[in-house]
Amino acid sequence: MDFAIGGAAAVCAGFFTNPLEVMKTRMQLQGELRSRGHHAVHYKNVFHAGYVIAKHDGILALQAGLVPGLWFQLVLNGYRFGLYQILDDKGYMKDNKGKLVFYKSLLVGGFAGATGAFIASPFYLIKTHLQSQASKEIAFGHQYHYKGTWSGLWGIFKEQGVKGLFRGGSSAVPRAFVGSTSQLTSFAYCKEFMRKYDILQNSPLIMSFVASMVGGVAISVMMTPFDLVSTRLYNQGVDQFGKGLLYTGYTDCVIKIWKTEGFLGFYKGLGASYFRLGPHTVLCLMFWDEFKELYNKIK
Repeated sequence: MDFAIGGAAAVCAGFFTNPLEVMKTRMQLQGELRSRGHHAVHYKNVFHAGYVIAKHDGILALQAGLVPGLWFQLVLNGYRFGLYQILDDKGYMKDNKGKLVFYKSLLVGGFAGATGAFIASPFYLIKTHLQSQASKEIAFGHQYHYKGTWSGLWGIFKEQGVKGLFRGGSSAVPRAFVGSTSQLTSFAYCKEFMRKYDILQNSPLIMSFVASMVGGVAISVMMTPFDLVSTRLYNQGVDQFGKGLLYTGYTDCVIKIWKTEGFLGFYKGLGASYFRLGPHTVLCLMFWDEFKELYNKIK
């Protein structure tokens, strides 16, 4: 039930925040391996990106990749939240006095997120490909032209086998470890702080909201560079042997981005990341808390 509650919470949040994920993906691919001022700028900011995408690709393009995106949320967060809750209930993250231990929370949150992300990697792969598909006038990155989620997965499997479905999966591990650690740890510590000082004790929903906002800021700042590298690796084209056309691996991707786009290149789409990760974190963690409360009442 812990896994089902976590997955349901993430799917509910993912439905509302998917358009922001589309904008973020497009902005992260904009000017790939091009220095500042030496590439077209189709997306000036998150609001402009939404307008441009709707204008050229149609309003429904803002929900591109929704199906694999929700499957990714279900598998990743069902596993992540479920495992985190089970280990929390068993006391693996607390000391003898019942207080949260920072490094234990860090390790458990990171491990749950990293393993969940790798398992769900094929859905993230297809999601990225579908969300990067754009009209020629505003396209960045490799264009795949899939008809849908399952035809895309089947096409990759026929050409590259199971290995092809998990290409880019190595980048999902550090991305998810940092993201999950920063999100869950900041959320847990914020709630513990408010309980300690009797803040919002009679308003659990508002307490969850405040803690979720803190978690949203933490995950946006910490995860954006890892998220950008992950998007680039998942979206790059491959040759007949399944090898990347732009990057040979994670380290090569980081070095090339640093050399051509500089430090700020890793934070492309930061605004879009927060507008996506902030609401997603708030919705996801609030749904998670509410679903747990509901389950505890009826079990």
